[in-house]
This record gives sequence, structure tokens and C-alpha cells, in this order.
Amino acid sequence: MNIPTPSGQTSLRALRALVREHSVLAALEVFADELGSIFRFTMPGFNPVMLVGPEAARFVLVSDRQNLRWRNDSDPVTLLLRHGVLVEDGEPHDSLRRAMTPALHKQMLTHYAADMLRCTDSVTARWVPGSAPDMLVEMRRIALLILTDTLFKVDFSSDIGRMWNAVLKTLAYISPGMWILWRNAPRPGYSKALQQMDDYLYQIIRHRKQVLGSTDDLLGHLIDMGMDDDLIRDQLLTMLIAGHDTSTALLSWTLYLLGKHPDSLHQVQAELDAVLGSQPPTAETVIELRYLEQVIEESLRLYPPIHLGSRVAAEDLDFQGHTIPSGTRVMYSIYLTHRMKQHWDEPARFNPERFSAEGSRPRQPYTYLPFGGGPRNCIGAAFGRIEAKLVLARILQQFDLALLPKPVYAHMGATLEPRPGVWMQVMPRASQQSP
Repeated sequence: MNIPTPSGQTSLRALRALVREHSVLAALEVFADELGSIFRFTMPGFNPVMLVGPEAARFVLVSDRQNLRWRNDSDPVTLLLRHGVLVEDGEPHDSLRRAMTPALHKQMLTHYAADMLRCTDSVTARWVPGSAPDMLVEMRRIALLILTDTLFKVDFSSDIGRMWNAVLKTLAYISPGMWILWRNAPRPGYSKALQQMDDYLYQIIRHRKQVLGSTDDLLGHLIDMGMDDDLIRDQLLTMLIAGHDTSTALLSWTLYLLGKHPDSLHQVQAELDAVLGSQPPTAETVIELRYLEQVIEESLRLYPPIHLGSRVAAEDLDFQGHTIPSGTRVMYSIYLTHRMKQHWDEPARFNPERFSAEGSRPRQPYTYLPFGGGPRNCIGAAFGRIEAKLVLARILQQFDLALLPKPVYAHMGATLEPRPGVWMQVMPRASQQSP
């Protein structure tokens, strides 16, 4: 069967949704509603196949994963990460993943908890009572400090100012843009920032090799494996960009949703008071924060940071009777899958109770996949989940937050971010004093 393509009327409805919601995701929802679980774009220079739903996710992540390549040498993400674990296939990927897993194993997370709290406190200590910082910016600061501290054993606080623009430019370099339609489109303004990022990472590697110390972090493991500096650089950059940006999105979206739903915010804080009192959260005590966990899971459902997966068909494939030709870019939408009416009641509504023991219902596998699935699920999933619980618990334990009434839309960048930002007024909580 031919793969469905949008009609003129469908495309017009999609365009109207895009303009109304300021997001391409709204247009994709129109296409999925009218065309089903598989459809194809017909834009000049860009005609990928889009897959939606749990069957599509299983197809991409499990059953046909060997015939779908991650690596696309013409994409900016591959040009940037070179041989990072994220863009490798087959045995090179598996070997890199085995080398990186010990530093991200669940057993290590307890050791990281104190560092995560310290990094959080270092950022929130700058908050002026009554001010309204942008939580997208603040959560990025926290996420960057945590990642570099725990996985690289580097204090990034003295470098974050001078490296901030380089980080943002690196993210912009791999975000959707004109390069999708025009592969050879000029991309001025990136060289200096990307070189600055490289210089910083190579400096970290050289310094670690010259100074004996603990090797239980990611950088130490990679050096102990005997990797050359270039390959280590590729893994560090992969973790720095992918690791911090996903956490930034998750933390900022969760605060946004709590700000939009004050009753849920108050319920989280009541739970924090009951479980923690005035004591800081730990890797052990956050396990007891059941409602906060539900809020985080619902945030991941509504706004999954990695909202879209992209592969290239290595040979002709069949999905539900439709032939996908070899060489086709194949995308699957986690965002749309998380909002399918067939699998979720009132899918657009923020409802943490759907993840409670009482409110949850059996779901078809792969209807919920915020960290992917199959053998190549996110290597940092456990790290990201405990980081989110610790950071949010610490912030909401110490501060009352009020969302400013400014429009926010879902921006498809390197991750799915709340743009233009999440401004929240911060006030120290009267009922809690820092220990």
C-alpha cells in the first residue's frame, strides 16, 4: 500500500493549528488524527515517514531495529558527536554503552545525590525573594552543574558564564532548522562556539590524565578503558549535551505544570513536609515521595524531552502493509503516542493520578516511553529520574513558586522545551527553614 500523504485540506488545517499553537507538534496532531499511524511528508528536500503509536514504537525500537540506522553522516548531530554513543550502530554502540554503563548504574546514584543537592542549592541561593527568574534558564544551570560534577568530576560553576553561549550554540547547531530542507545551507556563527566546546572538553581530559584521582565517574572509566582523547571527547560531548538538555526540559516543564495547577503544587509540598520535614532529601527518602513521582511521570507523558526518534531505513521495510523504501528517514513520535485517545483518558489533561497505584490502568506496552525502549533505551534514564526527584524536592521544599501569566509553547529544539521561558515568582517557604 502507498503511505498516506496529507491532502491540501488536511495541510491547511495543520497550518492553522501550527499558527494557533505556535508549534509544529499541533500540525503533527492534525496529520495523525486524519491519516493514522503512518504518514509521509511531501516537502521539497524532506519527505520522511512518520510513525505514531505503540505498534510503531515496537517496530522501530525492537522488532526491526537492526534494519534502522541511527547514524546519518549528513546530519549535524552526527557531525557534532562524531562517534558518540548516541550516533553509533551495532557493535561500536554496544561497546561504548558497556564502557559507560558503570558510571550510570543505579548503584552509583546514591553517591551522586549529595552532589545533586549541592549544585541545586548553589543556584537557588542566588534567587532574590519576590523576583521571578526564568526556570528554563535556572534549571539549565542546575542540570549543567550536576552533570559535570557527577560524571566528569569538574566544578563547572567558575566556567558556566563563559561557556554558556557555547552550550546554547551547540544545542542550536543540532536543533531542527533550514538544514533539514537544504543540506548545504550556510550555517555561520557556529564555528567559534563549537571550537570553544571542544577546547574545554580536551582540557578536561588532559587535566584528568595528569592528575591521579577517583576513577568511579564517567570520565575516569573512559580513560581506564584506554580510549583515545578524540573518542573520549565524543562521549563527554554526547553526555553533556543530551544529558543536561533532557533534564533541563523535564525540570522546567514540571515546574510549569505545577505552576499551572496550584492544587498539585500544594499536594507535592504537603508530601514533602510529611516525608522530609526540614531534612534535605536523599536518594533513599525520595523513594517515599509517591505523588511527586506521579507528577514527574505525567510531565514526561505530556512533554517528553526526547519527543521524536529518527532513523534511516537500511533496507526496504514493511509496516502494517506499507512499504518503507531503503534510505528513507523514519521518524516515530513519542509526543503523539503519549497523547493517543485510544490509550489515554483525556490525554491533553494534566492528571498525575493516572500514574497512581489506584488510578493507573493496564496499558499496552510502548504507549509510554519517555526514555525510549528496547535494547537502546536511554542510558541515563535512572540518573535522570532520581535527579528530577531530588532537584524538585529540594526546590519545592524551600520555595513557594507562582507562575507568571505569560504564554508558553512547546518548542522543538534539541529537546522539547517550554519557550520563551517559565517565569515564576519565588518566595522562601515560611514553613520550612534550611537546615
